Amino acid sequence: MSLLALSDVAASYGASQALFGVSLEVAEGEVVALMGRNGMGKSTTVKAICRMLPASGALRFDGQDLTRLPSHRAARLGIGLVPEGRRCFGDLTVAENLLAASRAGEWDMDRVCGLFPRLGERRGQRAASLSGGEQQMLAIGRALMTNPRLLILDEATEGLAPIIRQEIWAAIAALKAKTGMAILVIDKTLAEQRQVCDRAVILERGRDVWSGDMTALDAEVTARFVGV
Repeated sequence: MSLLALSDVAASYGASQALFGVSLEVAEGEVVALMGRNGMGKSTTVKAICRMLPASGALRFDGQDLTRLPSHRAARLGIGLVPEGRRCFGDLTVAENLLAASRAGEWDMDRVCGLFPRLGERRGQRAASLSGGEQQMLAIGRALMTNPRLLILDEATEGLAPIIRQEIWAAIAALKAKTGMAILVIDKTLAEQRQVCDRAVILERGRDVWSGDMTALDAEVTARFVGV
């Protein structure tokens, strides 16, 4: 059974409908890429999963119905979000940002700092004074401190220097190799996704139009729906 399962999910912003029957699944320990051009419904799908936007259809996490849950209860089930734009608490230190999100489990501050040594070096530094790449590491570390079963990464490498993007992708690969965590990745870097992700789901105008193994994602499909 899939850990996360969406079937025929629809969602709107007021009178403007954004999702028109999206279906996708993420199994335990699986890394899935959610792909598509800008404005095709990827972040809206994430908001529906995390209960930040009302949605109809079937949304289930570990067999439990998500549709009637508020966002904080969905998070407590084990859904960890790294939001687009990082959204760290700028006035808090690195350590305070991590502790603010902490829940009991294997992921603690030492383990997060082992994954991202820069955070260990800057534990007492205010988040607002970090570089963009360091803030992104902090956002990922904060999500891990919730000890999620599913980690959602919404544009986690966008706007970062190439060397920092490599560090982020190396961390995602390490999470895949060393934990049983399921991961849903939204990103524009196809080459890196091919190396880490098991499957892909592509959205086009609020609908899922292609899904399959990354090995089956050929140039024709990417040119048609992803634009690379």
